[in-house]
Amino acid sequence: MSRREFLGLLTAVGATALRSPAFAGPEGARRQPIRAICFDLFTLFDPRSVARVAEAIVPKRGMELWNSWKTRQFEYSWLRASAGKYVDFEAVTSEALSYAARDLKVSLAPAEQQRLVDSYSELEPWPDAREALLSWKRSGLKLATLANFSPKMMTRLLEHGGLEGLFDLELSTDRAKTYKPDPRAYALGPTLLRLPREQIAFSAFGGWDAAGAKWFGFRSFWVNRLGVTGEALVAPDASGPDFAALSSFLAEVGHAGAPK
Repeated sequence: MSRREFLGLLTAVGATALRSPAFAGPEGARRQPIRAICFDLFTLFDPRSVARVAEAIVPKRGMELWNSWKTRQFEYSWLRASAGKYVDFEAVTSEALSYAARDLKVSLAPAEQQRLVDSYSELEPWPDAREALLSWKRSGLKLATLANFSPKMMTRLLEHGGLEGLFDLELSTDRAKTYKPDPRAYALGPTLLRLPREQIAFSAFGGWDAAGAKWFGFRSFWVNRLGVTGEALVAPDASGPDFAALSSFLAEVGHAGAPK
């Protein structure tokens, strides 16, 4: 099943989120100022280094392995969320890698498999990440991660990239025992930030995540860093290639600390 086909099955979940009493239906609610940003981790960290690790372990086939692995990684998380069969994202990542290796007939020693899984906790930040976070923090915005990474993976990643301590909350969907785009995963943001969802901007790396966040009722911004094709399901509120574009969006809609 392709990513697009599987996401089509989740339309009903999105419709349920839209019918929620907390969803900001009236246009006036959508004009409330932004007071917080929730970030998918890949808008902060470049995932492509995983392919380089794979290439070092499986020469000339690293990119092929990573492409198969990451596709199955997300499909497994969505299937588990849909079926209510949760395990944390590190386990899902390992399961997906085992499948990809078998599918491509690649032999991985246990230490090599663990090295590849660990590489997701050793990504480097995008060049604009730290300064943008500091700027938004100084402006009075609350900042939170909201990602499928397990708590252990997230802690290691933030420490490795030097971004620890910059967030008001470090939220893993593990807390809800599900994965985005399940509305219960997105609901961690407004519940724990103690803000209405329409006052929270969501910074998405994947088009599917931008769609899920929009369905939930966040102000959804797609940081399309790799310039991929937009999803046909639902458009985010806005999109752009980097955090400068996200800053422009926040200035346009208004946010905490912005000049009146």
